[in-house]
Amino acid sequence: MCEVLSLKKLPLKRWLQTRLGFFSLLTILIWVKTVASYYLGFSLGASDPLQHLLMIFNPIGTTILLLSFGFYIKRPRLSYWVMYGIYVLDSILLLANVIYYRQFTDFLTINTIAGVGKVTNGLGKSINSILTWPDLFLILDMIVILIALLRGWIKIDQRQYSTVKAFTLTSLGAFIFLLNLTLSESNRPQLLTRTFDRNYIVKYLGLNTFMVYDGVKTAQNNQIRASADGTDINEVLNYNSSHQAAPNAAYFGKAQGKNVIIIHLESFQQFLLDFKVNGQEVTPFLNQLYHDQNSLSFSNFFHQVGQGKTSDAENMLENSVFGLPQGSAFTSLGTDNTFQAAPAILQQTDGYSSAVFHGNVGSFWNRNHTYKNLGYDYFFDSSYFNSSADANIGYGLKDKLFFAESVKYLERLQQPFYTKFITVTNHFPFDLAKADTDFEVPDTANSSVNNYFQTAHYLDQAVEEFFDYLDRSGLAKNSLVMLYGDHYGLSNTDNKALATLLDPDKEEWTAFDNAQLQRVPLIIHMPGLKGGIKDTYGGEIDVLPTLLHLLGVKTTNYIQFGQDLLSKDHQQIVAFRNNNFITKQYTVLGGKGAKSSVYDNATGQLLTELTDTQTKAIDQDQDKVDQALSLSDSLNYKNLLRFYTPTGFRPVDPTKFDYLDEINALIQQQDKLGDQSTSLYSQTGHTTTKMYKTDAPELTDPENDIEEFPEIDTTKKGAQSSTSSKQTSKSSSSQTKNASKSN
Repeated sequence: MCEVLSLKKLPLKRWLQTRLGFFSLLTILIWVKTVASYYLGFSLGASDPLQHLLMIFNPIGTTILLLSFGFYIKRPRLSYWVMYGIYVLDSILLLANVIYYRQFTDFLTINTIAGVGKVTNGLGKSINSILTWPDLFLILDMIVILIALLRGWIKIDQRQYSTVKAFTLTSLGAFIFLLNLTLSESNRPQLLTRTFDRNYIVKYLGLNTFMVYDGVKTAQNNQIRASADGTDINEVLNYNSSHQAAPNAAYFGKAQGKNVIIIHLESFQQFLLDFKVNGQEVTPFLNQLYHDQNSLSFSNFFHQVGQGKTSDAENMLENSVFGLPQGSAFTSLGTDNTFQAAPAILQQTDGYSSAVFHGNVGSFWNRNHTYKNLGYDYFFDSSYFNSSADANIGYGLKDKLFFAESVKYLERLQQPFYTKFITVTNHFPFDLAKADTDFEVPDTANSSVNNYFQTAHYLDQAVEEFFDYLDRSGLAKNSLVMLYGDHYGLSNTDNKALATLLDPDKEEWTAFDNAQLQRVPLIIHMPGLKGGIKDTYGGEIDVLPTLLHLLGVKTTNYIQFGQDLLSKDHQQIVAFRNNNFITKQYTVLGGKGAKSSVYDNATGQLLTELTDTQTKAIDQDQDKVDQALSLSDSLNYKNLLRFYTPTGFRPVDPTKFDYLDEINALIQQQDKLGDQSTSLYSQTGHTTTKMYKTDAPELTDPENDIEEFPEIDTTKKGAQSSTSSKQTSKSSSSQTKNASKSN
């Protein structure tokens, strides 16, 4: 250590000729290049000072840790070349990620690198057009240092460094990394166990850490999958066969051939319906829809998500398969697993086209990869919408603007279509500008509770505007619209403050009350459906079989863990990801047998003395819950669907989808079909965007401000056309907005 301190007294030029000086030079260069790439090459979305600090800080620890291995080598010249080799590999990894992110808005993974041929094909460009001038910044220093080493401008320090000194450097790197990890966990708890976006790991912990993390997860998944064989699916198939619930004849095929529009109500809980604050309805339009004679509504419908939150809800909605006990199936398995999901089923049975609309980045929850395996034809993420700061909030584009801007793509989809709109404004922390709402919030001691009502009110207004458009455009008469809440908005820690609004006279708030607040809406609306409000107990796992039966699709051959909510055979057992469950009679929390807390749903009372009959019935239901979750986990982790293809179903080929040039793809499909095109645009012969009316304050004149579908050269192909299409969309939005403000 004394030697290290003495080196600090050397002039900089002489100090750089020491081995520690060379080590420091490489560390500084990697640090500068990495931080510059964070801000100029990637879109990591740092939102507070600590996140910016961590982005600047996180390359240091892992770089020191990696380069320190050169000090363990006793031969001085070899030690220098090992450090240089590590430095070059780290720089190449950084450059490769910058190039890949530029094309796919994502980071390289172990599986992507292993399939380098597919990556090259996906880029679809020569290396000359892939590289840009700023990329030379990441290459030039490697060349200069190489020349300096070969020409002897960098002298080889011949002194011997002990293993203790090498270990000191390794320990320093490890300490800095652990400090980085601790600070990251304080800002984003469960960062590595509840991963929902690769951007977050890179933003908090750095590229090197992400590669190690991805490598470990990939190895774990590969090991589990390697241990599976075709016989492992048999237990799942046997369960599926015995678990079938026959469709209700009165509803089967009721919506056959109809467009399907799914509206994902972010963080929306059931209690918001018919609820008033200061005498004002929180969700007047959704209340009306909930009670409409043409709606099938469910009063005892529960979310069943785990750590995967929104992605778990989507997974159950699309596949009728549970999420994972830890983390998200979308992020952990979505890139590589086999799925037999709603978009692919409907495309193959009834020729549906499919699309997802979402005002956040495509990499969030790994959607840009998972949707390909689900079989979605199109994915319109934030790159296809207004990206200006005043139009976005929290997790993406504000809902009113999101729906308004989506219709220019919706009207170009071939009918029948299966579409999903993922809203974001009603997401914690429920921030909303005063210009966006005049809703008077309650006055509890909890700001999250107060603000939750105003963002829910804003979402309600956005949905109403979208429904008005469906009526004006004529889509409503030929569409089934399904609205569902993905998960809770207010956590259990907020519920005591909420309780003062729900039931001011309630003296004690219990775990039973928390469980009952896990209800979320499920509303299926279609002209002529005539359903009413159902008190059937069910959850998100049951949506897919219910929807498919309404569309006239038989589900017997598909592996689905849910049951048709309209079936007389529906078991009415709602399984939660932590193995708790709810039935018509009981809410069972906390474990099996004597460890569990059993509440009577009718009274809300804790049952302290159960009869033998009650105990037996509850234990049987618990066994059913445990079995379903266990088999679902096996199906997910072992990727068992690769061993089973239902009769008449073709496995999805994800390479058919790239989501890079959706605008051109829609135009080309329409031109290819010509007079056979069934899109709304083709049927009407003109755009319907001017039919959309919104009071969003960002649009001073909605009739002119809502950007129309850009007409672009359909002879362009590939990623370059994609980029220009998206840029056209963004610049057009910005110009329109600026024009509106100047007027």
